[in-house]
Amino acid sequence: MAPPTSVERVRLHVTGVVQGVGFRPFIHRLAIRNGLGGWVRNASGNVEIEIEGQGQAVRQFREDLETEAPPLARIERVDVEHQPPEGQTAFHILTSRAEPNRRQPVSPDVAICAACEAELFERTNRRYRFPFITCTDCGPRFTVIDAMPYDRERTSMGAFTQCEACLAEYESPADRRYHSETNSCPECGPEVWFTAVDAPGATSRGEDAIQRAADFLTEGRTVAIRGLGGFHLAVDATDAKAVARLRRRKRRDAKPLAIMVRTLDDARRLAQIEPVEESLLVSAERPIVLLAPREHAPPQVAREVYPGLDRIGVMLAYTPLHHLLLDAVNRPLVMTSGNVSDEPIATGNAEALVRLRSLADGFLLHNREIVSRYDDSVLRTVDGFPVFLRRARGYAPLPLELPVTSPVPLVAVGPHLKNTLTLVHGNRAYVSQHIGDLENLETLEHFQATLDRLRRLFHVDPHVAVRDLHPGYLSTRVAEELDCSRTLAVQHHHAHVASVMAEHGITEPVIGVAYDGTGYGDDGKVWGAEILHADFDGYERLAHLRYAPLPGGDRAVRAPWRTALGYCSLEPTTATAFTLALRGVDPAELELANRQITRGLNSPEASSMGRLFDAAAAVLGLRRLARYEGQAAMELEALAAGRRGSGGGSELPYGIEADGEGAWVLDPVPLLVTLGERAQGGEGAVDLAADFHTTVAAATVRLVERACEQASVERVVLSGGVFQNALLLADVTRRLEALGLTILVPRALSPNDGAISYGQAAVAAAMLGREPAAS
Repeated sequence: MAPPTSVERVRLHVTGVVQGVGFRPFIHRLAIRNGLGGWVRNASGNVEIEIEGQGQAVRQFREDLETEAPPLARIERVDVEHQPPEGQTAFHILTSRAEPNRRQPVSPDVAICAACEAELFERTNRRYRFPFITCTDCGPRFTVIDAMPYDRERTSMGAFTQCEACLAEYESPADRRYHSETNSCPECGPEVWFTAVDAPGATSRGEDAIQRAADFLTEGRTVAIRGLGGFHLAVDATDAKAVARLRRRKRRDAKPLAIMVRTLDDARRLAQIEPVEESLLVSAERPIVLLAPREHAPPQVAREVYPGLDRIGVMLAYTPLHHLLLDAVNRPLVMTSGNVSDEPIATGNAEALVRLRSLADGFLLHNREIVSRYDDSVLRTVDGFPVFLRRARGYAPLPLELPVTSPVPLVAVGPHLKNTLTLVHGNRAYVSQHIGDLENLETLEHFQATLDRLRRLFHVDPHVAVRDLHPGYLSTRVAEELDCSRTLAVQHHHAHVASVMAEHGITEPVIGVAYDGTGYGDDGKVWGAEILHADFDGYERLAHLRYAPLPGGDRAVRAPWRTALGYCSLEPTTATAFTLALRGVDPAELELANRQITRGLNSPEASSMGRLFDAAAAVLGLRRLARYEGQAAMELEALAAGRRGSGGGSELPYGIEADGEGAWVLDPVPLLVTLGERAQGGEGAVDLAADFHTTVAAATVRLVERACEQASVERVVLSGGVFQNALLLADVTRRLEALGLTILVPRALSPNDGAISYGQAAVAAAMLGREPAAS
């Protein structure tokens, strides 16, 4: 080892999320503190550093590099090369170096930091009430970056030339805005303005624009607000009439809406907040978090915001503009996506003024262009752990590792609903932000734009496309039309299980429980309640729900009575137990549905756990028609949660029998019959909803226990959209852990179809890796 007084020079290659997070200024300060010369620069694939000085100082620098890194940085690896000393004593930030075919993670957008928030409301600060205040520790990243390496000229902030004062900050190593690529001020930065639909010529700017938007909101009107990754539609969350009007305009009859408040104390006045929920709310990512509302606590959020549910989605202000607006209105605001339901959110000013004109009364606009469309992320907690319901702002497109390496670059195009896509190079998977349901041209264009952008950002040119097994999905057609040398298909529920295996780094076989709405099965039927013995190479179906017809096919998703009728048709003698499910159904429609079942016309057979929840809600008389997918199941969970404090529900009858082909079949008809009979006998819906949840959990555990014994496996994966249900996920997990089994649940991605593309990618990488290398 060299003596402490010797001079050393080393070159460091730092990979990870190290651009757009204040890393170069941090390195500069660290070098100066340790008396080192050298340089730092961004490259396309990493950050490169050379330092020279006393050996002890060099070693201290290397230690501090990893222990004191900026809060937004995520260092994955530091490679060290020893260099001959050059006698350099000064330290510089060099011009970035673009490298072809190098990949560098891109930082997501993050919330305004505490220092910038304090300056925002400090009267003597030159950025007082400036809606675009940022520094190296906060603000937009992914939504403004056009290409890597991360420099101002490759962002949408390149349109704004820094004034003399901002440039002085940018060039001062001691300043918090040293090399802050989004730096600006009222003199040189973006601006905000307001225009009303009924008076488009009367434009207000700056502080007047924000106040005018606030006035509109307090008067009960709807304002479209341009944010980081797109537009929000905002109304006063305490005004039931304003919320109802927004729902009519947006054609979002009942699906819950998110609200935004300015501070954590504001959130506490509205909801009960557990420690993990608090940490999520105040995190740099600032997602929407599902919380238990405080009833009758002022200011009371209108019940129309979350009808029929026991959770309300709350997020804290995450941009300076949000803070200023909420400070002006002094009340919680509904902040929902700026779109007509089922379309992508609007991002551009001109686009919004056309698409949102019939939805909003006024527009709060700005001129910092949005490069990437970006929805808000949504999480809830289960037994003290966060669970994603939607992964987007704040989290995507941070890469995930794969436990298997793909020999060629690939793109997994994901499912039809809740779509994401995943690009893979080697063992690194870039999972996109939430894209949405591929049911219209606008969302398809969003998918294509996202794919093109991620390919350009991460320099991945896929050779293989991976799709769902379903031949009729739009995503299947997209995969077939991509310019790839081949296309692979992965079964939907295999992808669900593989996604959880991959994020936990597991390659050995597991028992996978995949519970969701629908997925195309190997037998051409609709699967959705599957217990698989699986690894990345394949799977064996060990258990599933009894098949039942879905009269009307996809129409059953919005008509739980149809699913109940399908189960009733399996045991016609139990028809009286299904009376509540069919009460009020149009006789002609009911007759047509019965004929569809009898003749097997547009009545696919399904083993779907999601549809079983719908049937249970119908049988209890809770909901015969759903206004959005999953409504019946969500309301059923909300009811069952009412029994949480009294020990949960009781186990009701169900059947398990062999199917003659090596699999076990769970028969839920006895369960539905018991629910129907007790509901008609006057038993309370809260108790019966809890009993249903308990029974599904108990039956699941019994089947998993048999599967584990049969396959000699002790590791169990839980995945699929039904496991967004906190009661079911917690109950199944506890029961299985009590048996001594190891349980893996989604942590980095959602249990729902948003994780399918990542699972597809893992299976495809393993499949390609098994093939002999081309000679």
